[in-house]
Amino acid sequence: MEGTDHVLTMWREDRASAAQEIELVDVGVYDDGRGHARTRMQLREHQVNGHDIAHGGHIFLLADSTFALACNASGHTTVASGGEISFVTVGRLGDVLVAEASERVTYGRSGITDVTVSRESDGAVIAEFRGRSRRLR
Repeated sequence: MEGTDHVLTMWREDRASAAQEIELVDVGVYDDGRGHARTRMQLREHQVNGHDIAHGGHIFLLADSTFALACNASGHTTVASGGEISFVTVGRLGDVLVAEASERVTYGRSGITDVTVSRESDGAVIAEFRGRSRRLR
């Protein structure tokens, strides 16, 4: 994760992600300047809802945290301007979820980043997230 000191500092200060025990696997910048990131999180008791499946808010948090890493990887302070998620299948207690983010496009100070959340054991897609970002001046 060479050249990413700024985003690693941001990650160390991210108390919301730390509280959910989200692990940073990789973060960096492609040759064309677009950011990417990969994280993982094991689903624990406090992340399961009344249907005994992963609470959607925790899946959103995992995707949103990974989105933040990817869109800040290039060194510009960037925040979310919006995001949406589509849940494809359920995660269950004990599942390890992996989120992979890639900046799709940046234009001016704005950008679009896609994140796929999948189950590590079988690769099943759990959710697809699309985040919109805005670089601060």
